[in-house]
Amino acid sequence: MHALKDLFTSDVGLMSVIGITFMLGMGVFFVRYFLRHMQEDGEKAAAEARR
Repeated sequence: MHALKDLFTSDVGLMSVIGITFMLGMGVFFVRYFLRHMQEDGEKAAAEARR
């Protein structure tokens, strides 16, 4: 319980929480971004193959 108190009340703990949250957010963003663009490229390649 002391570790959670330090995590959310100290400067270093808050910066750690912010850093972890930021990195997880970046991970979600990049996974969605890459998957979207991979799907778009696949659709373009399939459309060109049909021509």
